[in-house]
Amino acid sequence: MATSSAEFASPLAAELAEDVLERFLRYARIDTQSAQVSDTYPSTPKQLDLSRLLVEELREAGLEDAELTEHGYVFATLPGTAAGPTVGLNAHVDTSPDASGTDVAPQVIRAYAGGPIVLGGDPSQVLDPQENEELAARVGHDLVTTDGTTLLGADDKAGVAEIMAAVAYLAEHPAPPRARVRVAFTVDEEVAAGTDNFDLAQFGADVAYTLDGSGLGELQTETFSAKSAKVTIRGHSVHPGTAKGRLVNAV
Repeated sequence: MATSSAEFASPLAAELAEDVLERFLRYARIDTQSAQVSDTYPSTPKQLDLSRLLVEELREAGLEDAELTEHGYVFATLPGTAAGPTVGLNAHVDTSPDASGTDVAPQVIRAYAGGPIVLGGDPSQVLDPQENEELAARVGHDLVTTDGTTLLGADDKAGVAEIMAAVAYLAEHPAPPRARVRVAFTVDEEVAAGTDNFDLAQFGADVAYTLDGSGLGELQTETFSAKSAKVTIRGHSVHPGTAKGRLVNAV
């Protein structure tokens, strides 16, 4: 028995869904893995492969001032049709150095019927809804997964695809009235260097949203931010074989 497709959050979401998916799959196949140790900025030149493509696509969509800066940031403007504060939309192009981003082969599962999902590139890798509550709640939804051999890169190419689809749509549909929109795509976020050379004045947004969250409807207004911590522990070393009566429970 076929599984019924889940409803979209809005008619506009349904209209943009295929464009978002196509863009995401295209971007996910571009290796943009950043590096923890590097003498360059961005930390890997391959991040710019996606950044250059985004500039081209933004210009094709009508954002004529789209540019790639010397530090690898992409900026672009969607002109407003009414007065109001400039709204910024931001996402990062790099993916984590913790898993490969080479030869990404996304799996698209239409109207997920529930049950385990075997990742085709490595059948030993299985997504099980009994172990993942978020997956269990997605019955009827279209899903995109990795094939099990690489990172998927939805963090944050999903956000990139959403922004690109949104501004392309808005460029073609100037009504209803809206304020000016500034777009920014950053590099090296995964290695805590995404804002090292980010020019806020050049961005020029009065308010901004980073599309790098989790579930639908979630909005984070503040965050704890840290790259590393130094912990000092003082005590006396002791061998467990001779520790009876002396070893203290660290908890």
